[in-house]
Formats: sequence, C-alpha cells, structure tokens
Amino acid sequence: MEPLPESSDRNSWTEPGIYEVSAGVYRIPLPLPNDALRAVNVYAVTDGEKLVLVDSGWALTVAREQLANALGGIGAELADVSEFLVTHVHRDHYSQAVVLRREFGSKIALGQDEEPSLKASGNPDRLPMEAQIDLLFQAGAGEVVEALARDFGTDRRHTEADLWEAPDEWLTPGRRPILPGREFDVVATPGHTAGHVVFVDETADLLFSGDHVLPHITPSIGFQPVPAELPLNDFIDSLRLVRAMPDRRMLPAHGPVSESVHTRVDELLEHHRQRLETIGSQITAGASTAFEAAHRIGWTRRNRKLSEMDSFNQTLAVLETAAHLDLLVSQGKLAVQAVDGIRHYTTT
Repeated sequence: MEPLPESSDRNSWTEPGIYEVSAGVYRIPLPLPNDALRAVNVYAVTDGEKLVLVDSGWALTVAREQLANALGGIGAELADVSEFLVTHVHRDHYSQAVVLRREFGSKIALGQDEEPSLKASGNPDRLPMEAQIDLLFQAGAGEVVEALARDFGTDRRHTEADLWEAPDEWLTPGRRPILPGREFDVVATPGHTAGHVVFVDETADLLFSGDHVLPHITPSIGFQPVPAELPLNDFIDSLRLVRAMPDRRMLPAHGPVSESVHTRVDELLEHHRQRLETIGSQITAGASTAFEAAHRIGWTRRNRKLSEMDSFNQTLAVLETAAHLDLLVSQGKLAVQAVDGIRHYTTT
C-alpha cells in the first residue's frame, strides 16, 4: 500500500489507507465499532527514522490490522512507533495506544487535565457511565436511565478498566520536540473533555484538532467520567482561543482535512449561539428540565426527535441540553432550583 494524495471529499475520508497530508505527515483512517462517526483519523508524523502517531484508534483487531497495513506504505511497522500523542482520553483515541505499548514499548503522552477522568475510567468498581447516570437523574431523564439499563445492562463491572492505564507523560501547554528538528505546540482546549489538547505544527501550518474542531459535526459536550462545572463555557472559550491563533489547515479526528480551521470555528461559535437561544426559549415556553427541553428541539442535521434516538445518543442530547441551560444560568439569563434532586429551570 503506497501513500495516496489527500482528498477533501466528505464522503470518502473513511476509506482505509494512508494519505499524505504534508511533508512527513500522513492521515490513517481506522474503523470504529457500530459508531455513527464511522472512523477515526490517526496521523503519522515521521522524518524517515523516527515515527510518532497523533492519537491511536480504538483497540480493535481490525483497527490494528489496518494501522499496520497503512504504516507499511511508508516502510514502517507497529514496532517503529516511538510514541503516541493523544488529544483526549476517549476509547477511539487512547485505547489502542495502551495495547500497543504493552507489546512494543512505545510511549504515550496525554493532557494533564485528563488525569481525573482517566483514573475514574480505570476504576474496576465504578459503574460505566456512573457520572452520566447521576446527571441524567438531575436532568429529569429517568426514562433514559431505564433505557440505558435495558440496552447495556446493570452489571457494575467495568469490563474495559484495564485499557485506561496512565500515560508515560502528562502534557502541559507549551512547545515540545516531536522529531529531530520538528516541534509541536501543545494547546489546552477543554470542553469536549476537560483535558483535551490540540497540537500545532507552526512550521508546516497544521493544526491537529482532535475532537475539538470537526469539519461536519459538533463534538459532544458534558460527557466525561468526571464532569466539568460548565463544559460548554470551557468549549466556547477554547474555540475562541483557537480563533485568535493564525489560521491553519485543520487535521481533525473525524472527517476530511480542511483548509481553514477559522472557518469551522466561526460556524461552531454561531451554532452554539443559536443553540443557546433555542434551548433557552424552551424554558420560556414552559419546559422545566433539561429532559423536557431536549424533547422540544431537533437533533443532528436530520432534525430528529429525541424519542427517535437510541439510549446512548439520548444521553448525549440530554447532557448537552443541560450544558447549555447551565451556561445560561451562569450568564444570569435563567435561574435553577433543585427539587428532589432534579434541576428545574425558570426565566429570570
């Protein structure tokens, strides 16, 4: 398999292979299990001697095979990966790095502020989605909790706890050597997760955006093992931080490479401005909880109803609604009061 030229086609970016993005930088899409995202992009950065990967993919046999085949296109093997630079601690970005480290001894680097969530995920006695279930109850979404139990069971064992081993290095903001003569700037961009980071290659004018900025979808907000107080506020601040930086080519975790990160950041900021207005208006119209407000608005580009979605995506939708409502409370535009553990919102 030889490296292929990069394409901006939004429909073909998931095709297996290795695609040359820039000198010494290659995009490798890897499959995901039963996931609407379809694939995750891993980026190989090499000088012909040393090989570093940005993100790693999900720990699946088929993903490992496709990664090995793709690296063969640049004359490399899995054992040649010296380290994984991971944008955030979600399975599709982190878990394969852990498995490959055990076998080949490669290093893993992860944002410092992911440590609390990593420890929570690695606790074998912790109920999967334990924090989210608590937040769903607060959002008045007991029905969604029941649906999750039906779909995923109630066993308290966390079957993937062993995939959440600590990294070799906790990344902090600043410039970091990647290859001899090549450095990345590590930029903290909390929001999607508390410790999400992006990597800036200033010399090549590239931004490895992880899930912070995606070309065709908005990343989930409010879904992490240790929830942030105002995750949407963090996300918007991080978008503005990236917008204040020079514009660069965007190398996202999901979707094709895009020529301008600024263009997409502007779209995301406008999306959440409109979403805040839409969700706040549901409280004005009589909704009281995040669950009720989520029922009244459309989801995804297809404008689907909450009731038409599976239990996991209902969870994402309700938690995102709650994140918007809580930001409106912090801005003084709404008030909130807990009654029997359920958060009820009113206009001020």
